[in-house]
Amino acid sequence: MKILALVLLVLTMSAVEAAELQGRMTQGGLIRGKTAPGASVSLNEKPLRVSKDGDFVFGFGRDAPAKAVLRERLPDGTVSERTLSVAPRKYRVQRINGLPSKMVTPPSDVLARIKADSALVAETRKRDSEQVFFQGKWIRPADGPVTGVYGSQRILNGKPRQPHYGIDFAGPVGAPVVAPAAGIVVLAQDDMYYTGGTLILDHGHGLSSAFLHMSKVDVKTGDSVAQGQRIGAIGATGRATGPHLDWRINWFQERIDPAFLLSPETVN
Repeated sequence: MKILALVLLVLTMSAVEAAELQGRMTQGGLIRGKTAPGASVSLNEKPLRVSKDGDFVFGFGRDAPAKAVLRERLPDGTVSERTLSVAPRKYRVQRINGLPSKMVTPPSDVLARIKADSALVAETRKRDSEQVFFQGKWIRPADGPVTGVYGSQRILNGKPRQPHYGIDFAGPVGAPVVAPAAGIVVLAQDDMYYTGGTLILDHGHGLSSAFLHMSKVDVKTGDSVAQGQRIGAIGATGRATGPHLDWRINWFQERIDPAFLLSPETVN
């Protein structure tokens, strides 16, 4: 009887684990999933929002650990767990010495402004809306060569800086920036200290896009935008060394590699 029960358990778990997962199981990867309508899903015991059609999404940060546990409960009460292996990545590290101190450490009189900017962005990234704009094919938000990649890090005058969490697209000031996927505008600021003209789109279920250093923001908080719609223009605002768009993706506070949402030929 014990052998029979074990066989039935294995068969049951195999059936439950049929939920589809699409994406790269790696640091910085975004996973889009599909389960049975009415099912519940959790990642490392964190409940995930599941749409009425069974859509869900989650992601792994730049330095995510090697394992994660996905748990599913079907409407009939059947439960399964599976361990996901998260592949490690190597990132570019650049060392620059001899810089003036003001280029490495911001002056004390702007620290309060930086803190306020950071708090505003962090609050925005707590959103967990029901939209499923994250499904389907995404497009580039700007033309131009890629000049910065996800995960890279600079060490300035021997001090490690925060890693770069987006993709940089070089282009002239005023060149259009478009929505890579449909979304709701949840933050639109003309002048943040580090990021200048800054826009954040909510794509649903905790997934958001950020567009930094823009010379112009063409939409306002609360607007709905369609994929391909112009939302702003490339600039060199904030702490930018030249005109470009820095495009970033977050799943809540986890930083995701935007390149994984584009086809390889559009990134290079």
